[in-house]
Amino acid sequence: MSELIQLGASRPKAPKPEDLKLQFSDTAVAELEALLTHYPDSKSGILPGLWIAQREYGGYLSPEAIAETAFRLGRSYAEVEGVATFYSMYNTAHKVGKHMIEVCTCLTCQVCGAYPVAEYLKKKLGVDFGGTTEDGMFTLHEVECLNACDRAPLIQVGDQYYGPVNEKSLDELLEKLAKQDESTVIQMADSIVQVHLASFEKPGGQPATKPKPAAPAPPAAPTSTRIRVEETS
Repeated sequence: MSELIQLGASRPKAPKPEDLKLQFSDTAVAELEALLTHYPDSKSGILPGLWIAQREYGGYLSPEAIAETAFRLGRSYAEVEGVATFYSMYNTAHKVGKHMIEVCTCLTCQVCGAYPVAEYLKKKLGVDFGGTTEDGMFTLHEVECLNACDRAPLIQVGDQYYGPVNEKSLDELLEKLAKQDESTVIQMADSIVQVHLASFEKPGGQPATKPKPAAPAPPAAPTSTRIRVEETS
């Protein structure tokens, strides 16, 4: 399995508080402050806060990125690092390339040829699982089920699924990604941040407005009441 989910991997030490250099942009700070209004306490903001950090720090949650997230949330470094290293979608094991290719090798994909796909990518990129090409363009990872068995064998790049893939389609995809300016790793982190935010909380969004009260209903038209008089003898 990828070193991203190997147990016992050593982690770099946390930076000392006096050495911490804050790197969140003004937009990132505003986004984090908006997100915190969604939750009852700052602990609940750790997950979205880490997505902001992964975007702001170039797709990698370095100790400095985790330390800044902890600082801005008022949580301990150990608590935030524990969350970050628990989930495999956060990149904590090592720096990743501009594009991260994740190959599903679970049962359906395996039966449909995931390992030949993986071996082709390893040969094509010159790296093993967990490795990054020398030019920093691609990182290759093995992942658990991507829940799209109808498209096996399947790979994920950023927030996009590709499958079923073969050598020809992989060559075309790699060529396309190599020409792309934006990092799909950073793009995915930003997409997840934006999903958490209401439209008025995003940069340039319109402030929230209260709905106008409904106009009062017009008074009902008067109705006549007929009284039946019975004659009695």
